[in-house]
Amino acid sequence: MTLGVSRWALTGKVCVLLSLPDDTRPAENWTLSALGQDGIVVRFGDGRQAQTAAAIGFGAAVRAAELEGVVEVATALTSVLVRFDPMLVARAAVEANLRDVLVAPRVAGATQGRLWTIPACFGGESGPQLADAAALAGMSEAAARAELAGAEVSVLAIGFAPGQPYLGHLPQAWDLPRQQALTPQVPAGALVVALRQLVLFANPSPTGWRWVGRCAFRPFMAERAAPFAMRAGDRVRWALTDESTIDALGAEPDGLGGALCEVAP
Repeated sequence: MTLGVSRWALTGKVCVLLSLPDDTRPAENWTLSALGQDGIVVRFGDGRQAQTAAAIGFGAAVRAAELEGVVEVATALTSVLVRFDPMLVARAAVEANLRDVLVAPRVAGATQGRLWTIPACFGGESGPQLADAAALAGMSEAAARAELAGAEVSVLAIGFAPGQPYLGHLPQAWDLPRQQALTPQVPAGALVVALRQLVLFANPSPTGWRWVGRCAFRPFMAERAAPFAMRAGDRVRWALTDESTIDALGAEPDGLGGALCEVAP
């Protein structure tokens, strides 16, 4: 399989993640339950990395199946919400179709999510809590900067703010607790770390996570052809740069901060 590189040339075109690592867990490790009049939630577990991959893979498989009456599929860390139109299809029929997808084999690595390469910087004024996070991770600030900048992470979920990605998983050393007190505000584009994850903030916001870096990538822009830039299952690499470059990239009207996206043809 070859990949084509584009500067956000998607313009709303769907690029579906068909699979992630094999979901070989027995059926009793997922649960299916109703949510309101038009929702079904499928839960896969308690947050372990394999269960996150299972949720992402299942959500992508449901989208690819184009099930009758399904109007939305939203993936979280270990669960998937499926909404349907009860005027078009009965709940029992949707549940039966979802069970078919759950037990169907999914081939590992057949198609991966898009790969984003995003300019970013770590430490300094763009990551004032990097030294604190590095000490908790048991490494020097320089080693922490290098490890974070070199990590390829996946979009585990979108949440908290429109388009905001939770990225992981980082190496075990970054299984850091949240702070006991809130940082009053981090800017849009801040990269914050805890629990083996990075969060790329979509808007200025308070946070209990440690602010370690910054980019000019805007995960959500209502006026963009595809307002939500990322999807669960996408992968992210960082192109290490300096603060002045991030400032300059932030002025670009597409809001992508110099990011490149490799898209499966």
